[in-house]
Amino acid sequence: MALSRTADGRPLPSARRRAVPLVRHLDRRSGWVATLLVTALAGFLRLWQLGRPHEFLFDETYYAKDAWALLNNGYTTAYVTNADTKILDGRVEGIFQEAPSMIVHPEVGKWVIALGEAAFGMDPFGWRVSAAVVGTLTVLVMVRLVRRLTGSTLLGATAGLLLAVDGLHFAMSRLALLDVFLTFFLVAAVAALVADRDWSRLRMARRVPVGWQPGAGDWGPLRGLWVRPWRLLAGVLFGLAVATKWSALFPLAAFALLVWAWDAGMRRSHGVRWAWLRSALVDAVPAFVHLVVVAFVVYLVSWTGWLVNAEAYEEHLSDTQYGAYWGPYLEDDADGLVPEATQSLRSLWNYHQDVYTFHRTGLLDSEHVYASHPAGWLVLNRPVGVQADLDIQPGTQGCDAPKGSDCLRQIILLGTPALWWGGLVALGYAVFAWVARRDWRYGLAVVGVLSTWLPWLRFDDRPIFSFYAVTTIPFTVVATTLLLGRLLGGPRTSYHRRVVGTVLAGTFVVLVVVNFAWFWPIYTGELITKAEWMQRIWFRGWI
Repeated sequence: MALSRTADGRPLPSARRRAVPLVRHLDRRSGWVATLLVTALAGFLRLWQLGRPHEFLFDETYYAKDAWALLNNGYTTAYVTNADTKILDGRVEGIFQEAPSMIVHPEVGKWVIALGEAAFGMDPFGWRVSAAVVGTLTVLVMVRLVRRLTGSTLLGATAGLLLAVDGLHFAMSRLALLDVFLTFFLVAAVAALVADRDWSRLRMARRVPVGWQPGAGDWGPLRGLWVRPWRLLAGVLFGLAVATKWSALFPLAAFALLVWAWDAGMRRSHGVRWAWLRSALVDAVPAFVHLVVVAFVVYLVSWTGWLVNAEAYEEHLSDTQYGAYWGPYLEDDADGLVPEATQSLRSLWNYHQDVYTFHRTGLLDSEHVYASHPAGWLVLNRPVGVQADLDIQPGTQGCDAPKGSDCLRQIILLGTPALWWGGLVALGYAVFAWVARRDWRYGLAVVGVLSTWLPWLRFDDRPIFSFYAVTTIPFTVVATTLLLGRLLGGPRTSYHRRVVGTVLAGTFVVLVVVNFAWFWPIYTGELITKAEWMQRIWFRGWI
């Protein structure tokens, strides 16, 4: 007799049966065909006319040049006053100053940008192509993640398509900013954690004897679960995320707690008593090593270029306005490998304190026309304009506006409204499904959204921008796709119910695609009339 039932009334399968990953029932060939087709579409959209406009957009002037300095010098340097003009004219000689510059974000994202510049040169295409490739890879990972979560190739491909046509992720994938790299590392890390969940549950189920009845002192299987390859990969990816932007620390902490809950649930499903406490010892401690310790090592290694050139930083940055942390230890030259390494690490720590001071106090009371309160990011309260070419007169540059009007070009960082607003409904249902239906998959989406969005509420006293939420939209897509799967119904769903669900789910997906196409001109800087522009600027806050 079954001890329990599922949320829809069916007898609860045994722990051994529940441990079998859903993807094991799927055809691998069709899964990869669907994955590559959606990925190819995303790549085509992101690479289309990527080098246009031929100018630095928004903070590209910092990150693209920092990447070029890393590539050429091994560390970031200051530039001459007219460096932007020289670079856009194709002249990259004589643009560096000797002194290193203080950067306020870690270096991994800029090293990735540098890969594109190394391959294609120091021009707009060169410094944007890495973002386009990484943004495309994020779509690929999204397909595989949701396919694993749902056991459906159709839903996996749908999730990838939704992310591919999100305006914010699309536009950010065409800019040399850091957030699209951060997004990829976070999504890939979470995908690795989900793969680890499947791997560990199946491994434990195979080590539990059939009919096993645990006693009060039983902990469940331990051998074979200390070292987890997928979780180790997640630690590396989280380290790369933190080494791109410090804001990745919040999802790292949140998902570390979530995997502890998963592990405790895994042991409890086999009858282990006090599973939370026992899992804290035998699972959470190794998880801390896999995730936090490994991430720290990766983060430290990412500063190798800085450490090798620590002397230059000590010479030029230890007496700046943020240099109060640097001490008299610099007055004596370190002699020997260990003393030099120790001094370099000490200087790196002091440099981190300088950067933290800048983030904590350097931008207080500053203003920016596109700054917005994070409470409204998920409803698209204030998108960011990164380029605008205004007042293009009729008859020039192809403008066919009527007399008395003009044309313009604009690139705006705005999510696809149908997806974001529909995603709010999906997130509301995700909270219910996680708490009331105890569906762990929705918990993944909720934790992902909260950990990438809520922390920004603490920093509304300085200029912050809605495009930071590009790390949030993948988890909104997960919640949305899970809800679409709920609408479609399972194998026991009636024909009529399945038809209605298919129509509703399909209509939503088509609406998102059409909505993305409608906003395409202001995602890509296409020439449009002012009247056509106003048709796409739905709220005053979007101007």
